[in-house]
Amino acid sequence: MSDPNALDAAALAPYLEKHVPGFRGLKDIRKFGSGQSNPTYALDAESGRYVLRAKPPGELLKSAHQVDREFRVMKALKDTAVPVPEVLHLSEEASPIGRMFYVMAFVDGRILWDPALPDLATNEERSATSDAMNAVLAALHDVDIEAAGLSDFGKPGSYFERQFGRWTSQYRASETGTVEDMDALIAWLESNQVADDGQVSLVHGDYRLDNMIFAHDRPEVIAVLDWELSTLGHPFADIAYQCMQWRLPHDSGFRGLGGMDRQALGLPSEAEYVARYCERRGIAGIDNWIFYLAFSFFRLAAICQGVYKRALDGNASNPEKAKTYGQAVRLLAALARQAIDKGK
Repeated sequence: MSDPNALDAAALAPYLEKHVPGFRGLKDIRKFGSGQSNPTYALDAESGRYVLRAKPPGELLKSAHQVDREFRVMKALKDTAVPVPEVLHLSEEASPIGRMFYVMAFVDGRILWDPALPDLATNEERSATSDAMNAVLAALHDVDIEAAGLSDFGKPGSYFERQFGRWTSQYRASETGTVEDMDALIAWLESNQVADDGQVSLVHGDYRLDNMIFAHDRPEVIAVLDWELSTLGHPFADIAYQCMQWRLPHDSGFRGLGGMDRQALGLPSEAEYVARYCERRGIAGIDNWIFYLAFSFFRLAAICQGVYKRALDGNASNPEKAKTYGQAVRLLAALARQAIDKGK
């Protein structure tokens, strides 16, 4: 059976030479094994290395896999304090691969997959790396939306209400069986919506360690990747989403920090990480923290359910890995309910 994600190099090469500045001599295409939403490929050419990111094949959920939004936001962030790869071309119509894609420059750095940071030698390095993530997140939420040309990148206000509606709909559309904890979580979120406080910023939507590229020789974020879920929204959605990492079990597929001695590793506690973020942004603190956390668990569970459904339908970017996401939905919903029950 042919791979539905495979690219036709013969059709792609002349297109890239025509539309990507300076591109010449496509030599090799290699699909990255990571990534479940939008298949991503390394392109080796005589003119250098590039990365191509495409919509997946097959029937897609409405408003999902918007690679054009990724392209737009990274282009807008080029001259801000938020590091992103240089984007080179967006193929919207008459795509030689039959689906929308964009091409960006290859960024030479490290991707750190384990939040316990075992690849780093000292506690000082681990602490500095965690703080670098914190600094970029604060910088992202301080981006001047209007100056960046993103004032129409999403609807202002009522972010959590709208997102709750969107992801509930996405979850129901990809539901493959009853998950009692998920149903209970949806009911709790609906009954405990926080009032809109007027805060609006650019949000990444999937801000986590392995969506960043770090410099080879220092604890510095040199590129933030995977902007598919970015929009105008509430900054607390991003910080809560990242802090799920502190609660997810380390031995799960999410490689969280739950159950680990973070202090012994030189890593901050969840409270310390949030406090440093608030300090950088000049705010006193975050009220209703459990709601933001519970919402983050729910949203990620809904995303995982979509990946699992695509695996069953034969359209997943990494089919074998995607099939494990069904169990992830149950884990995430259960952790959210635990946080709600404990109230912290």
